[in-house]
Amino acid sequence: MAAPGTWTEGDDDVDPRVERSRRRVRAAALDELAEAGYGGFTIESVAARCGVARSTIYRHWPDRLTLIADALEALNRQPGPPVEPGGTNGGRPLVQALVRHLAEVFEQSLVSACLPALIDGAERHPEVRRLHHRYNAERRGALVAAIAAGVAAGEIADDIDPDLAATAIAGAIVYRRFMTSRPFAPAEAEALITMVLGPETDRRSSR
Repeated sequence: MAAPGTWTEGDDDVDPRVERSRRRVRAAALDELAEAGYGGFTIESVAARCGVARSTIYRHWPDRLTLIADALEALNRQPGPPVEPGGTNGGRPLVQALVRHLAEVFEQSLVSACLPALIDGAERHPEVRRLHHRYNAERRGALVAAIAAGVAAGEIADDIDPDLAATAIAGAIVYRRFMTSRPFAPAEAEALITMVLGPETDRRSSR
């Protein structure tokens, strides 16, 4: 969900040069957040990093929190269409795609690099806490919905709690990134999914 008043990736009728500027500003914003933290984050520093006028940034992102929120959203897009409540467009293939994506993000990305600063900012600034919790809840919600769709489709055992399973899967990846010296590799995603959800199954014929 893009923040109000911000650029959105893929907007119609956008000059390619403007699109490149957007990407530079967003990447510079996450670089600045990773290095300076939220307390030291300034629009002026972002402008200096990416070579864009400060007035241009303010024209599209009215404050630093709006810029950070938009950068996080644009540079960490989850795969697949959202699963509608009760929908069947999720299931194990989408679970696999989401978990691989999460592992890739935490293995090496700007988003992963700035998360310690976000966590610290969330402890000190209520507005960052709200952003941090909303941002993660949206992404975790996508995994919960995909697991629930897999249970409904008979691809995942029906005694699996989608909420707890999503917490276990995401928690393992986050733990490895911040608490050990070996980030979780995307190649390990399937083993983790099988450990938490069990092997792929088709129970539809037995219902």
